[in-house]
Amino acid sequence: MKVLLHKPADKYLNRLQPADGDRFDAAFTALEKEPPEGGIRPYEGSPGFLRLRVGNYRAIFKIANNSIVVTYIEPRGQAYTKKIRTKRG
Repeated sequence: MKVLLHKPADKYLNRLQPADGDRFDAAFTALEKEPPEGGIRPYEGSPGFLRLRVGNYRAIFKIANNSIVVTYIEPRGQAYTKKIRTKRG
């Protein structure tokens, strides 16, 4: 599978320190394996979304059309206050 970044996730990733960016690169490489590897768990309150733990950051994503779409990258404390709205509600 291929990892794709939405604009907010890409923008946040570009603002991170180089060391944290390298950790995300390694984490996204592990996600592309079959089956995906890493600290993956369901994202509470938003059905269909998963979260990936990368140090003190969380990447919120979903799997669609044989690709992994990363919607947001947030610090741990902020990631759990955000609820992702879907087209259905």
